[in-house]
Amino acid sequence: MLLESVLQTTRFRNETHKASLNILYTAWWLKTSMSRELKSFGLTHEQYNVMRILKGKAPEKMCVKDIAGRMIEKNSNVPRIIDRLVAKKLVRRQSATDDKRHTVMQLTDSGIRLLEQATIQIENLMKSLLTISDKQALQINQLMELIRTNE
Repeated sequence: MLLESVLQTTRFRNETHKASLNILYTAWWLKTSMSRELKSFGLTHEQYNVMRILKGKAPEKMCVKDIAGRMIEKNSNVPRIIDRLVAKKLVRRQSATDDKRHTVMQLTDSGIRLLEQATIQIENLMKSLLTISDKQALQINQLMELIRTNE
């Protein structure tokens, strides 16, 4: 769908202004679609991200600070997210073996199973939403990285 139709305007200061709005709207659209899919698993977008981070580091355990450093949304309240995942018995919290004052997390077996099921659904969703070629995806990736050079 054209951005002009979504925002019901054709007034943009210039193409860069239109591009920035297009990026913001597309990010919102993808996140909303993903959140809707994750809801059927009882997960939020942020909880899914934490679980993916933990799975990517397995079998190593991770502390809150390391998880927070890998989050897509940097302002996420990681301790609160982990509390909810622990309550759902998807993540286990324990003291680090080398320093008992240090707390580390890892996925439980049920967390791993749920993450695998959710990931299949998310991958299918993204495949249906992002109907672009690998060459086009590469171009988008390069442009997004170019935009973030001043990050």
